[in-house]
Amino acid sequence: MRALSSIEQFDFAAAAPAPVVVQPATDHALLEGTLAGDEDAFAELVARYRNQITSYIYRIVNDYDTAVDLAQETFLRVFRAAGRYQTTHAFSTYIYRIATNLAISELRKRKRRRLVSLTGLLTGSDGEEAIDFNPPDEQPLQDVVLVDAERRAVVQRAISTLPERYRAPLVLRDVEGKTYDEIAAILRTSEGTVKSRINRARNFLRDKMRNYVQVV
Repeated sequence: MRALSSIEQFDFAAAAPAPVVVQPATDHALLEGTLAGDEDAFAELVARYRNQITSYIYRIVNDYDTAVDLAQETFLRVFRAAGRYQTTHAFSTYIYRIATNLAISELRKRKRRRLVSLTGLLTGSDGEEAIDFNPPDEQPLQDVVLVDAERRAVVQRAISTLPERYRAPLVLRDVEGKTYDEIAAILRTSEGTVKSRINRARNFLRDKMRNYVQVV
Protein backbone atom coordinates (compact mmCIF):
# COMPACT_ATOMS: atom_id res chain seq x y z
CA MET A 1 0.00 0.00 0.00
CA ARG A 2 1.31 3.40 -1.00
CA ALA A 3 2.10 5.62 1.94
CA LEU A 4 0.16 8.86 2.28
CA SER A 5 2.34 11.78 1.38
CA SER A 6 0.17 14.47 2.90
CA ILE A 7 -3.06 15.04 4.80
CA GLU A 8 -4.54 16.44 1.62
CA GLN A 9 -4.94 12.89 0.37
CA PHE A 10 -7.74 12.31 2.88
CA ASP A 11 -11.18 12.93 1.45
CA PHE A 12 -12.84 14.94 4.22
CA ALA A 13 -16.50 15.91 3.94
CA ALA A 14 -17.16 19.54 4.65
CA ALA A 15 -17.98 19.93 8.34
CA ALA A 16 -21.40 21.39 9.16
CA PRO A 17 -21.13 24.69 10.98
CA ALA A 18 -21.84 24.47 14.68
CA PRO A 19 -25.19 25.97 15.60
CA VAL A 20 -24.96 29.38 17.17
CA VAL A 21 -26.69 29.43 20.53
CA VAL A 22 -27.81 32.91 21.48
CA GLN A 23 -28.32 33.26 25.20
CA PRO A 24 -31.24 35.53 26.12
CA ALA A 25 -30.22 38.76 27.75
CA THR A 26 -30.47 38.78 31.52
CA ASP A 27 -32.97 41.01 33.28
CA HIS A 28 -30.08 43.13 34.53
CA ALA A 29 -28.75 43.57 30.99
CA LEU A 30 -32.18 44.56 29.73
CA LEU A 31 -32.54 47.13 32.47
CA GLU A 32 -29.12 48.53 31.62
CA GLY A 33 -30.25 48.75 28.00
CA THR A 34 -33.39 50.54 29.13
CA LEU A 35 -31.27 53.05 31.02
CA ALA A 36 -29.23 53.58 27.86
CA GLY A 37 -32.37 54.39 25.89
CA ASP A 38 -32.95 51.00 24.24
CA GLU A 39 -36.74 50.78 23.88
CA ASP A 40 -36.55 47.18 22.67
CA ALA A 41 -34.82 46.18 25.90
CA PHE A 42 -37.61 47.61 28.00
CA ALA A 43 -40.22 46.02 25.73
CA GLU A 44 -38.57 42.64 26.37
CA LEU A 45 -38.76 43.18 30.14
CA VAL A 46 -42.44 44.00 29.84
CA ALA A 47 -43.05 40.91 27.71
CA ARG A 48 -41.29 38.70 30.25
CA TYR A 49 -43.19 39.89 33.30
CA ARG A 50 -46.48 41.43 32.11
CA ASN A 51 -48.68 38.34 32.45
CA GLN A 52 -47.32 37.15 35.76
CA ILE A 53 -47.37 40.61 37.36
CA THR A 54 -50.94 41.22 36.17
CA SER A 55 -52.03 37.82 37.46
CA TYR A 56 -50.27 38.39 40.78
CA ILE A 57 -51.91 41.77 41.36
CA TYR A 58 -55.29 40.35 40.37
CA ARG A 59 -54.93 37.67 43.04
CA ILE A 60 -54.54 40.42 45.63
CA VAL A 61 -57.04 43.07 44.49
CA ASN A 62 -59.61 40.67 42.94
CA ASP A 63 -60.40 43.03 40.06
CA TYR A 64 -58.98 42.43 36.59
CA ASP A 65 -59.23 45.99 35.25
CA THR A 66 -57.55 47.33 38.37
CA ALA A 67 -54.86 44.66 38.05
CA VAL A 68 -54.13 45.71 34.47
CA ASP A 69 -53.88 49.37 35.49
CA LEU A 70 -51.60 48.60 38.43
CA ALA A 71 -49.41 46.35 36.30
CA GLN A 72 -48.96 49.21 33.84
CA GLU A 73 -48.10 51.51 36.74
CA THR A 74 -45.58 48.93 37.97
CA PHE A 75 -43.71 48.95 34.66
CA LEU A 76 -43.92 52.73 34.47
CA ARG A 77 -42.22 52.97 37.85
CA VAL A 78 -39.57 50.48 36.79
CA PHE A 79 -38.86 52.60 33.71
CA ARG A 80 -38.72 55.87 35.65
CA ALA A 81 -36.47 54.45 38.36
CA ALA A 82 -34.16 52.45 36.09
CA GLY A 83 -31.21 54.58 37.15
CA ARG A 84 -31.79 53.85 40.85
CA TYR A 85 -32.05 50.08 40.51
CA GLN A 86 -29.59 48.13 42.66
CA THR A 87 -28.41 44.69 41.55
CA THR A 88 -28.16 43.32 45.09
CA HIS A 89 -31.45 41.46 44.52
CA ALA A 90 -32.92 39.74 41.51
CA PHE A 91 -34.95 41.93 39.20
CA SER A 92 -37.97 39.71 39.86
CA THR A 93 -37.74 40.61 43.55
CA TYR A 94 -37.59 44.28 42.65
CA ILE A 95 -40.61 44.27 40.34
CA TYR A 96 -42.71 42.11 42.65
CA ARG A 97 -41.96 44.54 45.48
CA ILE A 98 -43.26 47.45 43.41
CA ALA A 99 -46.35 45.49 42.38
CA THR A 100 -47.02 44.45 45.98
CA ASN A 101 -46.78 48.01 47.26
CA LEU A 102 -49.21 49.23 44.60
CA ALA A 103 -51.68 46.42 45.30
CA ILE A 104 -51.59 46.96 49.07
CA SER A 105 -52.02 50.70 48.54
CA GLU A 106 -55.12 49.97 46.44
CA LEU A 107 -56.58 47.79 49.20
CA ARG A 108 -56.03 50.54 51.76
CA LYS A 109 -57.69 53.12 49.51
CA ARG A 110 -60.70 50.84 49.18
CA LYS A 111 -60.89 50.43 52.94
CA ARG A 112 -60.78 54.19 53.49
CA ARG A 113 -63.47 54.76 50.87
CA ARG A 114 -65.65 52.11 52.47
CA LEU A 115 -65.27 53.65 55.91
CA VAL A 116 -66.01 57.13 54.59
CA SER A 117 -69.10 55.92 52.77
CA LEU A 118 -70.38 54.33 55.97
CA THR A 119 -69.70 57.36 58.15
CA GLY A 120 -73.04 58.98 57.37
CA LEU A 121 -74.91 55.75 58.05
CA LEU A 122 -73.22 55.26 61.41
CA THR A 123 -73.49 58.83 62.72
CA GLY A 124 -76.28 59.24 65.23
CA SER A 125 -78.88 61.96 64.94
CA ASP A 126 -77.41 63.60 68.04
CA GLY A 127 -74.16 64.19 66.20
CA GLU A 128 -72.07 61.66 68.10
CA GLU A 129 -68.81 60.60 66.53
CA ALA A 130 -69.18 57.92 63.90
CA ILE A 131 -67.90 54.43 64.62
CA ASP A 132 -65.40 52.95 62.19
CA PHE A 133 -66.97 49.89 60.73
CA ASN A 134 -65.44 47.22 58.53
CA PRO A 135 -68.18 44.64 57.93
CA PRO A 136 -67.01 41.04 57.74
CA ASP A 137 -67.70 39.01 54.65
CA GLU A 138 -70.33 36.56 55.84
CA GLN A 139 -71.77 35.59 52.48
CA PRO A 140 -72.22 31.82 52.33
CA LEU A 141 -70.85 30.06 49.30
CA GLN A 142 -73.15 27.75 47.41
CA ASP A 143 -73.30 24.25 48.87
CA VAL A 144 -72.88 22.52 45.53
CA VAL A 145 -70.31 20.37 43.81
CA LEU A 146 -67.89 22.83 42.25
CA VAL A 147 -66.21 22.39 38.90
CA ASP A 148 -62.61 23.52 38.56
CA ALA A 149 -63.46 27.00 37.34
CA GLU A 150 -65.95 27.52 40.15
CA ARG A 151 -63.49 26.22 42.71
CA ARG A 152 -60.84 28.68 41.54
CA ALA A 153 -63.37 31.48 41.79
CA VAL A 154 -64.24 30.43 45.33
CA VAL A 155 -60.59 30.36 46.33
CA GLN A 156 -60.07 33.80 44.79
CA ARG A 157 -63.03 35.21 46.69
CA ALA A 158 -61.73 33.68 49.90
CA ILE A 159 -58.29 35.20 49.32
CA SER A 160 -59.93 38.58 48.80
CA THR A 161 -61.32 38.41 52.35
CA LEU A 162 -57.87 37.97 53.89
CA PRO A 163 -56.40 40.92 55.79
CA GLU A 164 -53.99 42.74 53.51
CA ARG A 165 -50.87 41.67 55.42
CA TYR A 166 -51.69 38.02 54.71
CA ARG A 167 -52.67 38.19 51.05
CA ALA A 168 -49.34 38.94 49.43
CA PRO A 169 -47.31 36.30 51.34
CA LEU A 170 -49.91 33.62 50.60
CA VAL A 171 -50.16 34.44 46.89
CA LEU A 172 -46.40 34.74 46.51
CA ARG A 173 -45.89 31.33 48.09
CA ASP A 174 -48.85 29.22 47.01
CA VAL A 175 -49.61 30.77 43.62
CA GLU A 176 -46.35 32.31 42.42
CA GLY A 177 -44.18 29.59 43.94
CA LYS A 178 -41.66 31.96 45.52
CA THR A 179 -39.32 30.71 48.23
CA TYR A 180 -39.57 32.05 51.77
CA ASP A 181 -36.36 34.04 51.41
CA GLU A 182 -37.58 35.55 48.12
CA ILE A 183 -40.85 36.56 49.77
CA ALA A 184 -38.98 38.05 52.71
CA ALA A 185 -36.90 40.12 50.28
CA ILE A 186 -39.97 41.28 48.35
CA LEU A 187 -41.87 42.26 51.50
CA ARG A 188 -38.78 43.49 53.35
CA THR A 189 -39.47 41.41 56.42
CA SER A 190 -38.05 38.32 58.09
CA GLU A 191 -38.57 34.74 56.95
CA GLY A 192 -40.11 33.99 60.33
CA THR A 193 -42.73 36.67 59.79
CA VAL A 194 -43.39 35.38 56.27
CA LYS A 195 -43.92 31.81 57.48
CA SER A 196 -46.19 32.96 60.31
CA ARG A 197 -48.37 35.04 58.00
CA ILE A 198 -48.63 32.27 55.42
CA ASN A 199 -49.63 29.77 58.11
CA ARG A 200 -52.31 32.12 59.43
CA ALA A 201 -53.58 32.81 55.92
CA ARG A 202 -53.88 29.10 55.16
CA ASN A 203 -55.75 28.46 58.41
CA PHE A 204 -58.09 31.34 57.61
CA LEU A 205 -58.84 29.90 54.18
CA ARG A 206 -59.47 26.43 55.60
CA ASP A 207 -61.98 27.85 58.06
CA LYS A 208 -63.58 30.03 55.40
CA MET A 209 -63.94 27.23 52.86
CA ARG A 210 -64.59 24.27 55.11
CA ASN A 211 -68.19 23.95 54.00
CA TYR A 212 -67.53 24.66 50.33
CA VAL A 213 -64.43 22.91 49.06
CA GLN A 214 -61.97 20.52 50.56
CA VAL A 215 -58.66 22.26 51.14
CA VAL A 216 -55.79 19.82 51.10
